Amino acid sequence: MSEGKAPGKPPDRQESKPQGKPLGFATVTVLHAIAGGSAYGFDICDGTGLPSGTVYPALSRLEQAGFVRSRWERQDIAQREKRPPRRYYEITAPGTTALAAALDRYRALQPIATPWRKPARSRS
Repeated sequence: MSEGKAPGKPPDRQESKPQGKPLGFATVTVLHAIAGGSAYGFDICDGTGLPSGTVYPALSRLEQAGFVRSRWERQDIAQREKRPPRRYYEITAPGTTALAAALDRYRALQPIATPWRKPARSRS
């Protein structure tokens, strides 16, 4: 049983958490790119600056969570352009909700004081 949770109680904000975990920064970046119009893997890599070894696992997790759906391009289109078929991704309604929740979480971040770093002073 997880700490701090009553038995049978659903986790908070489940709509924004694949497998019960908050979306990490790279995953949010991939989801944001898809919402912004990037459609296939290398397009997402180019748009985010993330390596394919980060993007493709994130796409898999997002699809398993139901935050994106994918479809394969028709073979004849890929052959005409002399390349392998592309897998196109689009954000789902739950993905839009999850993205909004994740962006809110990142916007809420505030600088913190640590023993080795003094808090930032306001400039007046």
